[in-house]
Amino acid sequence: MSEVSEKEVATPQGEIDLDALRRQFDTESRFRELTGFPALLVTLIAVCMSLFHLYTSGFGLRQSIVQASVHLAFVLVLVFLLYPFSPKLSKTEVPWYDYLLAALGAFVTLYLVVEFDELILRAGLPTTMDLVVSFLGVAVLLEATRRVTSPVLPIIAIFFLLYCYFGRSFPSLFQHRGFNVYRIVNHMYLGTEGIFGIPLGVSATFVFMFILFGSMLEQTGMGKFIIDLAMALAGWATGGPAKVAVVSSGLMGSISGSSVANVCTTGMFTIPLMKSVGYKPHFAGAVEAVASTGGQIMPPVMGAAAFIMAQFMGVPYVHVALAAVVPALLYYFAVIVQVHFEANRLGFKGLPREQLPPLLKLLRQKGHLLIPLIGIIYFLIGGYTPLKAAYNGILITIAVSWLNKETRMTPARFIAALESGARSALGVACACATVGIIVGTATLTGLGLRIANAIVTLAGGSLILTLLLTMVACILLGAGLPTTANFIVTSTMAAPALHSLGVPPMAAYMFVLYFGIAADLSPPVALAAYAGAGIAGADPMRTGMTAVKLALAGFIVPFIYVYNPILVLEGYSFLPFVSATVTAMMGVVLLGMSTVGFYRGDLSIWKRILAFAGAIGLLIPGWQSDLFGLAILAFIYLVQTRGSSKTLVE
Repeated sequence: MSEVSEKEVATPQGEIDLDALRRQFDTESRFRELTGFPALLVTLIAVCMSLFHLYTSGFGLRQSIVQASVHLAFVLVLVFLLYPFSPKLSKTEVPWYDYLLAALGAFVTLYLVVEFDELILRAGLPTTMDLVVSFLGVAVLLEATRRVTSPVLPIIAIFFLLYCYFGRSFPSLFQHRGFNVYRIVNHMYLGTEGIFGIPLGVSATFVFMFILFGSMLEQTGMGKFIIDLAMALAGWATGGPAKVAVVSSGLMGSISGSSVANVCTTGMFTIPLMKSVGYKPHFAGAVEAVASTGGQIMPPVMGAAAFIMAQFMGVPYVHVALAAVVPALLYYFAVIVQVHFEANRLGFKGLPREQLPPLLKLLRQKGHLLIPLIGIIYFLIGGYTPLKAAYNGILITIAVSWLNKETRMTPARFIAALESGARSALGVACACATVGIIVGTATLTGLGLRIANAIVTLAGGSLILTLLLTMVACILLGAGLPTTANFIVTSTMAAPALHSLGVPPMAAYMFVLYFGIAADLSPPVALAAYAGAGIAGADPMRTGMTAVKLALAGFIVPFIYVYNPILVLEGYSFLPFVSATVTAMMGVVLLGMSTVGFYRGDLSIWKRILAFAGAIGLLIPGWQSDLFGLAILAFIYLVQTRGSSKTLVE
């Protein structure tokens, strides 16, 4: 439950208090508002953190465990200075014990840097000091994660640590011989398969740099430019304000990668705009939530989980980004289609063109802000690592910002971007480090294979049942875990079950990613939808259910590309790929008709059921099912066109 009451979200004048709303639904926003020396100290440490990552990205990374250790040292210090033990405590002062914890966090992580050579020489034979530092390091990390995310992830991590120790006491399916405390903390802290494994390594390199890239763009005024650009491109169309929300939130989300933060940023503009033209509050909040959540699967940047996926699979990040293109476009196309049908059903028109920003003038004034995004795509496709692509993107952002006085990256803005980037990385870094305990448990005990076997056994070897069980696991875990942590846990525990049934790795990991993200929309814990409801002044549960309906394609498409993996470029062949994409888009149109219940007129229940059946037919692979779906699409088109013509004549 949130510690911020609903009454705190509204000001006495009835306006939305954006900061209170963020604190209510985004735990990472519940930081202290410091002044004086503590504020200066936080700024200095955050700026140094960003400069460290900029330097290592440009001039060479340190050894993986050293890079991750320094990264985590900065993170732990900032978390204890910024986040109180309890939200009920003072939000303006740092108590003495948090300074002590910050110093302890720096000590236990930098110990690995100072003792790096010695630790390599005595690998597997830790000293008493090594074990004490390891134990303290695990404890400090769990407390930091609890503060910046929620208690759920640390509790899960503690359960897995207990599983490592009490392995003999578990049911036979999950039983193992058990390990002593020394072996556990040594594996989790001093090796590269636990806390300092792949997830934290990705956070300390690719993820941080893309977060910093987004902060740099934000300081140039990119957020306002994206909204204005979306207004110019879609504001005039039928249901224009809702389409503006979809376009702007999709663009913003592809950079920020945070659902709730995206809702609170673009939603403050788009939700009132949708309400002003007649959309119901719950629908306006749901549209913004769905569009913002989809940003985590929208190339070129996507969310932090996508970089971890690339590392898990051992493929270049650009392969993941390219594989995500069609699923992401289907997701957003489905939202646009439903918004369009809803606007037609209600008789909403677009905004008058004179109220919209002129596209050409906008591009002349601020179009240069698109150059860094184009540059990122160019570098990724050109074979640069994501790290170098992000580094070059930051340099380009700084350079092109000087083309216009309004967007210029002044020293003050540069410092603000460095601080904002470091602050924004804290939640992801803590989640990645803590999830390393879960990954370490899987490697130490073989738990991943045991769970995979259990899922396959429970599903009786059926692929569809295995997919459904995996989907439920992802959504349930997403109720308490950030997307990145959710993805790492489910990809470690559930994805092997899909692999064992012959699902290609890209399709399996993308399936897990989609449903991990879907948790932000699915009640009872639909944080993005609830944030949208808070801005819209709507019922949270109704907003969440509407968001699920709007994102229905996002719940169906993952099943489709498991059965038809060509949509994620597995077994790519041009004509089959084009055919699968086109029929999937037609299926999405039928899906929109079914969920909204409108096409050139209201659809009766039997027509909506028929449209849904046709949508499934077009989405699943096979020419017979495609013909079935096309026949239904043609039937509904003819019947509804004829019906609307009669209505006009009458």
